[in-house]
Amino acid sequence: MQTPFKYLRRFSHILLLVIIAIASTVTSLYAQFGQASKILARGGGKTIIEGGTGLAGGFVPVVTTIAFHAERQGQVVSGDFECLALVPAVPTGNGSGQFTVNAMYVTGQVTGIGVAGDTATLKGMATITGLGAGTNVPFTFVVHKGGPGSTSVLTASGLTFNEILLEGSFEVGGDD
Repeated sequence: MQTPFKYLRRFSHILLLVIIAIASTVTSLYAQFGQASKILARGGGKTIIEGGTGLAGGFVPVVTTIAFHAERQGQVVSGDFECLALVPAVPTGNGSGQFTVNAMYVTGQVTGIGVAGDTATLKGMATITGLGAGTNVPFTFVVHKGGPGSTSVLTASGLTFNEILLEGSFEVGGDD
């Protein structure tokens, strides 16, 4: 026959293990939230380049698909930037509205960001195919918060592209 003290001793061991498990879980959750990254800018959508290819290119329209995000964890900024620029296969006449030719593709890593109000300036290094092709090419992407009608400017390989958002959205958060 077991005495009540034996039950109490067994219960106290179980209770101690439960308290340790709860404390470990709370500590782990606190550490995860303390190290959480903060999204500073993100977005994506379809844009059109103001002036298309410009006079030298015969003013052929250019549409792009853009996707990006930038976040800060502690003092480290990271993120990605993607921009695919397409032009029509047949620039004039039949088929001019079918954007099927890859004019430029920029894929890069965001390494720095500045935020001022509703504007973010992302900086990083990219690999570029087509116009301005190269590897480890510095780029700057200035984006203004908003939906269709919002603007952005991509600068890479000495080229500048003023873009107007047609579909999608650009989000800019605080840099604190």
